[in-house]
Amino acid sequence: MAAKKDDTADESAAGMETATLAGGCFWCLEAIFLQLKGVIKVVSGYSGGETENPTYQEICSGTTGHAEVVQITFDPREISFKDLLNVFFTMHDPTTLNRQGADRGTQYRSAIFYHTSNQQRDAEETVRNLDQSQTWDNPVVTEIAPFSDFYPAENYHQDYFSNNSGEPYCRLVIEPKVAKLRKHFIERLKKESTEPSR
Repeated sequence: MAAKKDDTADESAAGMETATLAGGCFWCLEAIFLQLKGVIKVVSGYSGGETENPTYQEICSGTTGHAEVVQITFDPREISFKDLLNVFFTMHDPTTLNRQGADRGTQYRSAIFYHTSNQQRDAEETVRNLDQSQTWDNPVVTEIAPFSDFYPAENYHQDYFSNNSGEPYCRLVIEPKVAKLRKHFIERLKKESTEPSR
């Protein structure tokens, strides 16, 4: 298992920023954010827990405190953190505590692990606006917490949707989310993401 990793210093030097988001299964979030213009890289992994170098099996037990997350490297000149949050809150239900669909447990909680005070402000403002506008029937329960560490998930979790598109979970759970992304955010997609599949 890879050790904890934080490349944010190198990314900042190149003008890139990092976002770490949790909203259920990381396979879904990875498939979504990879398609956005301005997103350079998306890595599935684990954040927000106590255990060092957790394995997927340990995460699934719900005892490590970690959430399944995606760590997103993005170019703020093309897409802002607020833009990412807009997609994030459209693509999952932030009102269900420790659950997304059939996935249940603290590892599937909705969370924003902010890297800067600006990200914290944007996250708190976005949640406040969502609650005030009553976008959802119930209050948003998304955790907003400082980023502490990130452990990349095992290799077979990376690029999961593109490598396993024929699997039932991909067809029944991830594909509808990708279709929703294309419906609501067509103008934000990379050109290859808008071309019809052959």
